[in-house]
Amino acid sequence: MRRVSTCCFRSRALKAHRSQSDSQGSRDNMEDPSTSSVSGGFHSENSNKDVNSSSNSIAGNIILNHDFSGGLLSWHPNCCDGFVVSAESGHFEALLAKSGSRYAVITNRKELWQGLEQDITSRISPGSTYTVSAHVGVSGSLQGFANVQATLKSQYQDSSTSYLLIGRTSVSKDQWQKLEGKFSLSTMPDRVVFYLEGPSPGVDLLIESVVVTCSSEPTSRSTRSICTEDDNIILNPAFEDGLNNWSGRGCKILLHDSMGNGKIIPMTGKFFASATERSQSWNGIQQEITGRVQRKLAYEVNAAVRIFGNNVTNADVRATLWVQASDLREQYIGIANVQATDKDWVQMHGKFLINGSPSRVVVYLEGPPPGTDILLNSLVLKHAEKIPPSPPPDIEKAPFGVNIIANSNLNDGTNGWFPLGNCTLTVGTGSPHILPPMARDSLGPHEPLSGSYILVTKRTQTWMGPAQMITDKVKLYLTYQVSAWVRIGPGATGPQNINVALGVDSQWVNGGQVEVNDDRWHEIGGSFRIEKQPDKVMVYVQGPAPGVDMMVAGLQIFPVNRQTRFRHLKNQTDKIRKRDVTLKFSVSDSGSLPGTFLRVRQTQNSFPFGSCMMRTNIDNEDFVDFFAKNFNWAVFGNELKWYWTEPQQGNFNYRDADELLNFCTNQNIAVRGHCIFWEVENTVQSWIRVLNKTDLMTAVQNRLTGLLTRYKGKFKHYDVNNEMMHGSFYQDHLGKDIRANMFKTANKLDSSATLFVNDYHVEDGCDTRSSPEKYIEHILDLQEQGAPVGGIGVQGHIDSPVGPIICSALDNLGILGLPIWFTELDVSSNNEHVRADDLEVMLREAFAHPAVDGVMLWGFWELFMSRDNSHLVNAEGDLNEAGIRYLALKQEWLSHAHGHIDDQGQFGFRGFQGTYVVEVVTRSKKVSTTFVVDKGEEPLVVSINL
Repeated sequence: MRRVSTCCFRSRALKAHRSQSDSQGSRDNMEDPSTSSVSGGFHSENSNKDVNSSSNSIAGNIILNHDFSGGLLSWHPNCCDGFVVSAESGHFEALLAKSGSRYAVITNRKELWQGLEQDITSRISPGSTYTVSAHVGVSGSLQGFANVQATLKSQYQDSSTSYLLIGRTSVSKDQWQKLEGKFSLSTMPDRVVFYLEGPSPGVDLLIESVVVTCSSEPTSRSTRSICTEDDNIILNPAFEDGLNNWSGRGCKILLHDSMGNGKIIPMTGKFFASATERSQSWNGIQQEITGRVQRKLAYEVNAAVRIFGNNVTNADVRATLWVQASDLREQYIGIANVQATDKDWVQMHGKFLINGSPSRVVVYLEGPPPGTDILLNSLVLKHAEKIPPSPPPDIEKAPFGVNIIANSNLNDGTNGWFPLGNCTLTVGTGSPHILPPMARDSLGPHEPLSGSYILVTKRTQTWMGPAQMITDKVKLYLTYQVSAWVRIGPGATGPQNINVALGVDSQWVNGGQVEVNDDRWHEIGGSFRIEKQPDKVMVYVQGPAPGVDMMVAGLQIFPVNRQTRFRHLKNQTDKIRKRDVTLKFSVSDSGSLPGTFLRVRQTQNSFPFGSCMMRTNIDNEDFVDFFAKNFNWAVFGNELKWYWTEPQQGNFNYRDADELLNFCTNQNIAVRGHCIFWEVENTVQSWIRVLNKTDLMTAVQNRLTGLLTRYKGKFKHYDVNNEMMHGSFYQDHLGKDIRANMFKTANKLDSSATLFVNDYHVEDGCDTRSSPEKYIEHILDLQEQGAPVGGIGVQGHIDSPVGPIICSALDNLGILGLPIWFTELDVSSNNEHVRADDLEVMLREAFAHPAVDGVMLWGFWELFMSRDNSHLVNAEGDLNEAGIRYLALKQEWLSHAHGHIDDQGQFGFRGFQGTYVVEVVTRSKKVSTTFVVDKGEEPLVVSINL
């Protein structure tokens, strides 16, 4: 009975872990088989040599009967069967076990987590680091590789259980593999069990030896501390002076040297504090720091926190600033957050900047559910050190255009490939001989494909398909383009997603997706980049429902040469963004004009380049100066959204939007209205979600009337119902017609505004829900219902952009004849040179495409961006490489000319659209005048009287 109970509990734990992992994935829904049980790093190496593990007395090994010389003594099969055999017995003779050795066979496994375990509770200590080394194998109905992993199970008095991945390795049937890892526990559970698990159900797990040794002793608590430099602006940061300078925010605070019968002790120092008797999630421990924090300086925060009580095992703990201005306006700034547990202290890190001049500032911790205590061991808040810029990556000898997939054309059968899972790979013929178009645009002339494809049959899971290991072929910071032809077999019910994915250690990386709903070959295209050195990289093709056969042909993964593409885009830009201009001069004495010197200088390109801004940004003079000089359009990050303007029913807040709009008007900056509604349910206010259909319809109408009447004629664009490809709250509650009716009503209330659809992952090939084809269908459907859709918003939150993929999406969308705007563009990389390259790709692709009428960045100032490592300007106003690149492109897209007026009294040049100043120097005077080059294909003649 105990074993059955353990099985059921373990199964529930794995399901919960997967659910949490899925929810943290961005906006992608493919499953990664390499992380379907647990996640974590690993290290492995081949062990084809004889394994010297027969000794029963390895010094310091805490595993009893580590080499199974005593049978299964001290070991326990977990919900399965086990026995021990000798190397000479003839069992599994393909494995190269050392003569005379014995090994365990774990069989009749029905679940991934079933394996062999040993209780090591009495033989480990908290604070020590333990090194694990095991020799493992597999046997049974297996093609290719299977994962084997070492796991630590910790059980506590409150019946909670946690699982820690120690290490993992991939094993084939014909060899032993060495599995290695390390683990450490900061607190001592009531029971600790070490076990091995992992291969697919039906595959036997073989274990030759297990060694777990202590590699480092516990460190004295007095030497384990987070940063506590003298410039910490927190007073009494480690509670050495009791609770002085601290107070409770709506709750009580207490001082402790231990809790939980001595199981909770300080991570550092002698004391910690608890915020207890919390009745609201915002209750916590606080300290006023007024006068010790300065505006426009970046600060970093580091804290050691955990939670306790109320049967809550993990919860989000947040550090927040409450800032009050001299006019009593309040602002709440989230500065750090961490997922805290009741098992151990965790470090919380963050960074913040205050734009305005506050009259009061308080820092406090909040977040867990009411009734759960927040424990704080120490808090450090100090001026953030400036991080030196990262050097550009070394890509001088990059093999641009070279496919890293082995045997891509299948000339050598399926050699180099293996089936992921218990599916079958065979080679068929009849696939396209030409490269898919997006790859052809990147590679140029290329030899034909072979016409052979991999046929994947007997698929019982969505993630099953062909795979290759490419660990040694992928180079850091190179952007790789992914391309293939794919097709599905008969018998599918409904559209099927096909995904080229990468398993990068424990992380799933999306290499591109396509939806297939017929028997034709379809192009799949995507991209990826790896910025941290991985231990293992596997590429695999997955997606269709179990039982649906899949065909893959000509898979190409190659690094792209962006400079080659840029040269092409410059030529395109010249064609569509420039115009031939003739300046025609007249003067009373026409004979004095020929030979007169002049200089033409463009002062502003008329193409819309804008950015997101927030109300607090305009309190920062440095931000204002940069924005006014370098952007001619703006969009508000939150201040126009319904949850901001009416957070509670009837409680309106238009003050922030009004002030931002006044700023933009004074700076002659045009503004997009983002957004009237947001279709994704978790962005909808709670008071709206509980309304019945009638009241909801009334609220929607009031929102439209209130917003568009108040701001009539002041916003050039409106995103009417944001992200309809990814949400359906209003449609679900009010019917399909509501979407078109929103457009119709908005147009009646303010006919001067262009009404946009707006969505993400349209341009990058990684989300079938919002592919260009799906987006076009969506727009046509709205138009058929009478919706006056006037523009297409492509958000542009993108990673590792590849030009031909972006251009292909824009070409498809351009068929509709509507203006396309990148409405929320940002790119992210921890290397600012790579970030600059990504930004240049996006800006050049947009500026070179005739259907694109504007580009809006989703911010540019550090700490005021929705994504990390996406800023152009550092928190205290220093340009990074991405910012330098943006300004360089803005300069490149200004035209200048000089010369002499010809005999016909004319001067000709070719220039970008926008505003110009011409200076003419005659014998008697110097004359300056302005003129504008509008969009147009015909040459422009500008008459100027001198």
